[in-house]
Amino acid sequence: MDAVQQEATARARELQRSWYGEPLGALFRRLIDDLGLNQARLAAVLGLSAPMLSQLMSGQRAKIGNPAVVQRVQALQDLAGQVADGSVSAGEATDRMDEIKKTQGGSVLSNSGQTTISSGAPTVKRVVREIQSLLRSVSAAGDIIDAANSLAPSHPELAEFLRVYGAGRTADAVAHYEAHQN
Repeated sequence: MDAVQQEATARARELQRSWYGEPLGALFRRLIDDLGLNQARLAAVLGLSAPMLSQLMSGQRAKIGNPAVVQRVQALQDLAGQVADGSVSAGEATDRMDEIKKTQGGSVLSNSGQTTISSGAPTVKRVVREIQSLLRSVSAAGDIIDAANSLAPSHPELAEFLRVYGAGRTADAVAHYEAHQN
């Protein structure tokens, strides 16, 4: 790989970190390990081609263009956490992955039922990730920060919201969300 390609890959991974909280290669490898998948199965569950998954993992491509795929990634992350804490068995995880594969990316805020956990209520983390995904699908993190800086003098609360959800880490956004609930 020449220097130009290395620079482009590094930039793509940095964009992935700002949009998704970490480079997609690390995120997808963790899902593969945690859920006992291979790349072909992960691509199928997400609704991506194997070459597209490979490009995202290697940093040749920065962004997941389809919001439904982003929501499937989030659903798989939640599922991996449930497998890790023992609340979902490996057999149940396989069934859930088949359900996730069929989802069309409905909004968790609309209570569509497609992306909610088994209790029917969206998790705080899932709601936060949906807000992040929506903001990040509209604009890059740097542009969101610029907008927040422009708003800060007259609307500091909105500026904080943009910074936390549009360019911050998911854990910080979850803390913000929880702090601002009644």
